[in-house]
Amino acid sequence: MPEKRSASSIEDRDAKRIFAATQEAGLSRIDHLVITHYHTDHVGGLEALAAMIPIGQCYDHGTNTEEANQRWVDVYLRVCGDTRTVVSAGDQISLGGVEVDVIASNERIISTPVNGGVANPLCATAEQKAQASPENQRSVGVLFTFGRFTFLDLGDFNWAKEVELSCPVNLVGEVTVYQTSRHAAFDDAGSPTHLYAIKPQVVVVNNGPRKGLGGTSPGYDEVMTRHYQRIAASPGIEGVWQGHRSLFASGPDDNTAEELIANLEDTDACEGHWIRASVGAGGAFTMLNSRNGHSRSYTAR
Repeated sequence: MPEKRSASSIEDRDAKRIFAATQEAGLSRIDHLVITHYHTDHVGGLEALAAMIPIGQCYDHGTNTEEANQRWVDVYLRVCGDTRTVVSAGDQISLGGVEVDVIASNERIISTPVNGGVANPLCATAEQKAQASPENQRSVGVLFTFGRFTFLDLGDFNWAKEVELSCPVNLVGEVTVYQTSRHAAFDDAGSPTHLYAIKPQVVVVNNGPRKGLGGTSPGYDEVMTRHYQRIAASPGIEGVWQGHRSLFASGPDDNTAEELIANLEDTDACEGHWIRASVGAGGAFTMLNSRNGHSRSYTAR
């Protein structure tokens, strides 16, 4: 059995890993920080991180949440209370040469398409599912645009919110890199109506060894399906990179190629290797696996 760790030790562990990534990137401070929502795996290590590196402007969906999540709101406010901005769907965040569109916030989504979004023919046969956790629905979702390169991160959007965003019009268009929602627990996320409309060239699966890909979402009882296979079938997909090999479904048919997986451990005590995207102004970008130094280069369509 994996060794049990206290919540504080996990928060410090994760903060140290984020700090190490900032140092590898040559950063002396984090100028802009988006907190998608107030769940422990998205904000739990913030206080420890703030003790390691200065944090500038913070962005959030507001402080409304369920009582069970109030602890994490309090953590966030202790760090960002004087430097926070509540963002709404349709807002933009200025990062110099990078445009950041707020696609969703506090359960609302944009009403006008961005990034060339058009009517989505897949909506005619869209499978509908019930909404999930209210706090997941409140996730701040953002689309980063740097020339031809686009990166979409929707936090913990669930299946119903994905369909809402994609029907009858795919409001975010086609994207270059997509980080999976719900950590790729694609029983209650990863709607094909959404995934196959945004047509990502590269997918980054932000799963854990026993979180997300291949497993079920918390409180969701659907029988496990072939989550990786759904991603791999996305039209025009050129690469799938994973944070961890899934221990829910560890075989080659349910995970990407081994050289594209950052952590392979057969226990929950992973080493925390990272995946990096380096993007050029002309649309060329390179993905790098820090575990083995393996890289692949792509060109944004």
